[in-house]
Amino acid sequence: MPFCPTKMIICPLVAFTVAFTIAFSITSTDASDPTDMSGSEEWPVHDMERPQPTMVNPGASGTPMTPGTAPSDATVLLGPGTGMKHWNHEGWKVDADGIAQVTPGTGDIKTREAFGDCQFHIEWLVPADRECDGQGGSNSGVFFLDKYEVQILGSNPNQTYPDGQAGSMYGQYPPLVNPCRPNGEWNTYDIIFTAPRFKSDGSLDTAGTVTVIFNGVVVQNHSAFMGITAHGSKAKYQKHDPTGQIRLQDHGDPIKFANIWVRPLAERSLAW
Repeated sequence: MPFCPTKMIICPLVAFTVAFTIAFSITSTDASDPTDMSGSEEWPVHDMERPQPTMVNPGASGTPMTPGTAPSDATVLLGPGTGMKHWNHEGWKVDADGIAQVTPGTGDIKTREAFGDCQFHIEWLVPADRECDGQGGSNSGVFFLDKYEVQILGSNPNQTYPDGQAGSMYGQYPPLVNPCRPNGEWNTYDIIFTAPRFKSDGSLDTAGTVTVIFNGVVVQNHSAFMGITAHGSKAKYQKHDPTGQIRLQDHGDPIKFANIWVRPLAERSLAW
């Protein structure tokens, strides 16, 4: 191998090797390299070959006097002709139009199927002649994973502690506003629920959240649960499965329900 003179002069062969190595290193780590597909999906922006979203019939919206209908891709838990077949017992009354009513004392009902992250829709009504006093007379609730409650309560004009009125994350966050309709009219909840995630050691990774749209008005905006719903004490998390039953509460009041449906939501990967 030829001897290279000093005076800061590098042999041509060595210089080429060093230059090539540096160039390759820079190129291979350049985040702008269009051939580097790490962390990206296969579809370029605005690619017309990308699969189109499935068409869905959205169903009819409910009114204060009449419940609506479910989207075509939803699992209908309560509707015309369903009876109580999607629930763990048939103690509650249900008519041919798919309107169910709590039979006080028969107990809560739970879905036979387990759900995790989901879009959930429910319509509920407090009978017009029902007397409401705080937490009494018009009380129920929907629990996700059988653990995390969004409160159902006649709240027009009934008043109670704010973290226990209609649209609250019970015992944690009051609703942002109170859009509850009077007794005798149908109320609607559209809820986006995301289950909490836990680390392998049982500690919390990400909190569960809900967005609640109450009669068309946002009352919980991606609000994070502080823990499993508790009465009269601060909520705490305890590791559990990412799916579970949806529960409706028998609080001793004859609340009516209609047009209950759910759409499971899969986790979405990053666009790039």
